[in-house]
Amino acid sequence: MNRLDNGLPASRPQLHPEGPAHSGARWRMLAVVTALVVAGSGYYGVSAFQDYQSRSNAAPDVALDRGLSTAAGGYVMFRNTAAGEGYGRIGTVSLDLPDGPRRLEDTACDRIYATASLRSCLRTTAGIQTTFSDVVLDPDGNELAAWALPGIPSRTRISPDGSLVASTAFVTGHSYAGTGFSTETRITGVNGKDYGNIEDFTLLVDGGEIAAADRNMWGVTFGTDGDTFYATAASGGHHWLVRGSLAARTLVSLRDGVECPSLSPDGKRIAFKKEVSGTAMPHWRVAVLELDSLDETVLAESRSVDDQIEWLNEGTVLYGLPRDGSSGDSDIWSLDVAGGEPELFIEHAWSPAVVR
Repeated sequence: MNRLDNGLPASRPQLHPEGPAHSGARWRMLAVVTALVVAGSGYYGVSAFQDYQSRSNAAPDVALDRGLSTAAGGYVMFRNTAAGEGYGRIGTVSLDLPDGPRRLEDTACDRIYATASLRSCLRTTAGIQTTFSDVVLDPDGNELAAWALPGIPSRTRISPDGSLVASTAFVTGHSYAGTGFSTETRITGVNGKDYGNIEDFTLLVDGGEIAAADRNMWGVTFGTDGDTFYATAASGGHHWLVRGSLAARTLVSLRDGVECPSLSPDGKRIAFKKEVSGTAMPHWRVAVLELDSLDETVLAESRSVDDQIEWLNEGTVLYGLPRDGSSGDSDIWSLDVAGGEPELFIEHAWSPAVVR
């Protein structure tokens, strides 16, 4: 079957060059940056492959249930980080028994997100030339489309109705912990429409346009109307929560100091990571913002959370944290937004997506 028959593009459209007016100095700078990106991507690919080999060849950490069905009732989909042959693969557990046996699929992802109708799998393919891609899957794990990412996978989200896919990748750098990174975030419609890089949208802060060269956007979360989304827009040391419109191609700032937003199921709140250190080594706390008043509440998790938070339900959020003393391993934690201490939700897991 031709992949385009499913309405999803098989590849991204190419950006148009600016023409012959580039100066020699700019082309030389571009060559340097490109070389650094390629070198950094190659190092990341080798490191990721070594980590994968080490973890996948280790003794299994968890009980598996090949017969666990994802069709009946709700479930959590995630990246399995338990040692054993299923390391890095898509895993699922029942919402009713998150600490029970997990079902593993054959597909491996660096990041996974899912709705009842669609999945987005960001992956790294290590090799002499390491490549990165976003692979779109149906609920049975069949590939519908795939396109290249410009760098290391970072974030992905699907709109609640399964009509839009967003992906963020590092163009330079590999972490949000610092200033030397750049990202590219694109949104694609399941109907085949490519909305492109949201950095090309008009960014409005306090009514004025911000067109600075250091603009950087990441961490999309979708509303339910097929047009509205939220994201982080950064420039000049600011990290604004912005409300985006696909139709108008605009990003309007709502509040400073918000990174990696996640819209609550009722659309009234944003969970996000809040930088509290004020230093070059960030420390992110989990916080919740009321969209009507823009009042924020910093929650009880004291560890630094570098993740795009997922809502388990209206009163609880999920997020991943690296497991102490175990390279390449992580756990998913839950936190009551009304108060209380964090609780371990799924061991040896990363990148949660709640599917009902």
